[in-house]
Amino acid sequence: YLLCASGDFVKMYSVVTEETLRVMGGHADLVTGVQLNPHNHMQLYSSSLDGSIKLWDFMDGIPIKTFTVGSKLLALYALASYEDLVFVVIPKSTEGDTFQLVSVKLTKAAGQDLEAKELSVILNGVDASPKCIAFGREGEYVASVKEVHLQVYFFKQKQLNRFSVSATKTKSGNNQFTCIACHPTEDCIATGHADGKIRLWRNFCHKKEYTFSTLHWHHDAVMDLAFSMEGTSLLSGGVESVLVLWHNQLDCQKDFLPRLGSPIEYISMSPDGALCCTLHTDNRISIINSNLRFSKSIQGLIKSTVVKTGLVVDPRTKALVLNGEPGHLQFYCLQSDQQLFSLDIVQRQYIHQAGLNQADLVKVAFSAQGKWLATVEERDVTTDPELQLKLWFYDEETQSFKLNTRINTPHEDHITDMCFRDMDELEDDSLILVTAGRDRVFKVWVMVEDTDPEGNVSWSCDFVGSYHNYQATNCCFSEDGSLLAVSFEETVTVWDSVTWDLKCTFCHPPGKIRNICFGRLTCSKYLISATDYGFLCCWNLLSCALEWSAHLNILVLQPDPLSEYIAAVSWLSKESSLFVFKPNEPRPIFIQRNLCKEKLQLAAFVPRDEPEIIGSEKYLWLRRSQLFFLTDKQELVTLSTKSLEERLTPSSKQLAVEESLPVTPFSLLLGKHRHQQTEEDTDLGKLVVHNKHEQESPAVKELLHTPAHILPSASSLCPIFINSLLISKENKSAGEVADEVEMESEKTEDDSDEERDVTEMEQDDTSPLELLGEMTCKLSKSQEKELRRIRKMDYSWISAF
Repeated sequence: YLLCASGDFVKMYSVVTEETLRVMGGHADLVTGVQLNPHNHMQLYSSSLDGSIKLWDFMDGIPIKTFTVGSKLLALYALASYEDLVFVVIPKSTEGDTFQLVSVKLTKAAGQDLEAKELSVILNGVDASPKCIAFGREGEYVASVKEVHLQVYFFKQKQLNRFSVSATKTKSGNNQFTCIACHPTEDCIATGHADGKIRLWRNFCHKKEYTFSTLHWHHDAVMDLAFSMEGTSLLSGGVESVLVLWHNQLDCQKDFLPRLGSPIEYISMSPDGALCCTLHTDNRISIINSNLRFSKSIQGLIKSTVVKTGLVVDPRTKALVLNGEPGHLQFYCLQSDQQLFSLDIVQRQYIHQAGLNQADLVKVAFSAQGKWLATVEERDVTTDPELQLKLWFYDEETQSFKLNTRINTPHEDHITDMCFRDMDELEDDSLILVTAGRDRVFKVWVMVEDTDPEGNVSWSCDFVGSYHNYQATNCCFSEDGSLLAVSFEETVTVWDSVTWDLKCTFCHPPGKIRNICFGRLTCSKYLISATDYGFLCCWNLLSCALEWSAHLNILVLQPDPLSEYIAAVSWLSKESSLFVFKPNEPRPIFIQRNLCKEKLQLAAFVPRDEPEIIGSEKYLWLRRSQLFFLTDKQELVTLSTKSLEERLTPSSKQLAVEESLPVTPFSLLLGKHRHQQTEEDTDLGKLVVHNKHEQESPAVKELLHTPAHILPSASSLCPIFINSLLISKENKSAGEVADEVEMESEKTEDDSDEERDVTEMEQDDTSPLELLGEMTCKLSKSQEKELRRIRKMDYSWISAF
């Protein structure tokens, strides 16, 4: 298994299949460190900026203990030589930009939530990065680097030695430290530097008699270093996307694993030394064998420099589609948090060098069923931009998109927007693509059959529209595809999509139009637009009049494809706020101010597989779709319908045993059987009665959901358990209790069909007439038995007559 920190979670991946096996949630802020418990390799420590250290049973995903330290934790280290201690990096209380390495004593007291306030300062003035501190020779000393200073602290001798390298940048390079690693068995420290050099320090137990040797291959900063488990080799990585293996710490003996795709940020070795993994700047983990053979790759959401395509949803896979690697389109699965595949759009070799003007992907649009994909790529030249419009068709046999049509220079200037007509694709005649450009026109593209005998289709321009020589900025079709709205700077024009006649125009308050969209379902007669002067307007298409307007600085306007709701994101006073509304109602149904400190640049509604059951009316608009945002820091954010406590409680308190059980064939069979049984009960109208004591007893929960090794003694649990089974005294007569017992014994004798019949009768007893005050006669027990016997008789022979 591979365990890694991912946002607020700790994720466990399978090294063999690359799939996500478990997501452990419980921290309320960014997870900054994960370390295996050196005394129990089935357990894991994690640290977070929320000031807590959690001990996990990662095989079951259960948090065993939570230690509250209080300060922000920026790095975590656990050593085999210290049983009750872990080491963390925390900020100094007085100064926010300086940090210190401290030891934290983890108490062995009973309970799940514990305080860990016993801290001892080890080193002051350390770097906040976990790569800048390392423990050597089975924890006998700790070394730390920051800027041009190296300090080594020996625990037994309580001795601190400080070393410095030249701070001035010379022709020989920049000596600033970037990372550090310690030899597992010898007194040897490896440090990486900003100029690409690696220094190997020895004899550092003496302040003046220390020595170091230099290894040099990297042309830029060394990003991370790691020794093998035996210490016979050293691994290094940097911006070259090459993993370098140094043998016996000699400059002449080294091997390379090149073309890893993107710069290497972190290197980690497996405890048995058989594997190593590298974390890359494009949010990817590469798993590599010890003989430098590439094994597996786990790709998350690629952080692109700028997301020019926007957030688009693939109708077939419901994956998020956006810029990935340079010139590529990434299809990102939200459920597995992994990339489904990457589509090479530009199909040119990208050169990683600053200052070069290279072709990039800027616009993407899918047809309604996902059969067609349109992309725009451009090379930004000031005088004459190079543009290409490509149409891709999805091939069912190869399960990938194939290039169908390439159109050079579809517009004379940059393309600002693009959309398909959202109609039934069974007839190709209804499929239309519209592009809007700064060359002051919008163009309509349709499919035409080629003259070749194979009957292939291609795309060509069918209509060119313009309005008063203004720049076309946005375009979108109405839900039924009958109308096309195109914005020209400060004016919205509405066109008939059959005859291409201009139907009407809407003039806005001052300011260019940023976004436009049509309403859906019951609100399809409305057109919504937002301007850069801070106005949100709703127009009625039937009366051609302004329905309402609001003074909001809207950056993002996103309609839900499965409902009437529209999400609008505003940016004011360095805060992003969310407004959700229906076009026919000027008052928003949902407002979330200060939703995010970052600037939300893009948004997308992703349809759910099944409508979610939402208890709060506040979030009913999220029942059919989930809303995702992308911030200016390239972080993907979603709006949850549950509070932080609700999201964390099931994991931290472990209220549901079923969630932690491994998925075995028997559990799948049992789950299927229960599901079928529930469906049958629902279809037959059966009243499913649960034993309240069995479901709600805290004593039973304590027994079933608490890990066995932290349970109290059986002698203390037994009285609590026995008391929980006692039935509280209620005001019932002895006859009623006897009747209930008699009825229970009868039910056990009858088969399931009789049981359903009795339940149906019980339901019939509480009829609407009885609720209105008319009492109905109740049958005696003998009459009920006779009725059950009659119901079991086979009367099918009557059908012959």
